[in-house]
Amino acid sequence: MAVNKTPVLKRCRSLGLEPSYLGYDKKSKRNLKRANKKVSEYGLQLREKQKAKFIYGVLEKPFHNYYEKADRMKGMTGSNLMTILESRLDNVVFRMGMARTRREARQIVDHKFVTVNGKVVNIPSYLVKAGDVIEIKESKKNIQRMKDILDVTAGRIVPEWIDCEIEKLQGTVKELPNREQIDVPVDEMLIVELYSK
Repeated sequence: MAVNKTPVLKRCRSLGLEPSYLGYDKKSKRNLKRANKKVSEYGLQLREKQKAKFIYGVLEKPFHNYYEKADRMKGMTGSNLMTILESRLDNVVFRMGMARTRREARQIVDHKFVTVNGKVVNIPSYLVKAGDVIEIKESKKNIQRMKDILDVTAGRIVPEWIDCEIEKLQGTVKELPNREQIDVPVDEMLIVELYSK
């Protein structure tokens, strides 16, 4: 399986992203020194796409598949794309505060910690639907790792489209989010422009 092993802070710096969007509370001490280069229109579009792929931990091929799926759906393609990315299981686990970062959420799902509607799902890219109940498996609820995670994520704000009972380590997806409810600093219209060339 292909994995992006780029150091997170370095990648955040190059994309002009705050590490907090990925769940990291570190700050990079270095400043990005770019010569006064004018970025082309294509360069801007590409950076937005790379930003979205990096935030959600998606590689090029699945990302393109998401775009095509969003294009076939009713409504604005850009908003649909963001909704699809946001409804990935690893992202929902991260949003509920059951993982410190999206990478950790992906690992938790991979290691069969998570159940959806009572069934174990170990596919991070599984797309949740409105009404799905996501829960940490009973046997994993009391392990030290989950306690450590809950200590760190205690103050995290859960989005309003998720109903979360963090003490029980479970939550329900009330509805799929619309673009206004997604706080990711990505201009999805540039991604649409890039793919529609």
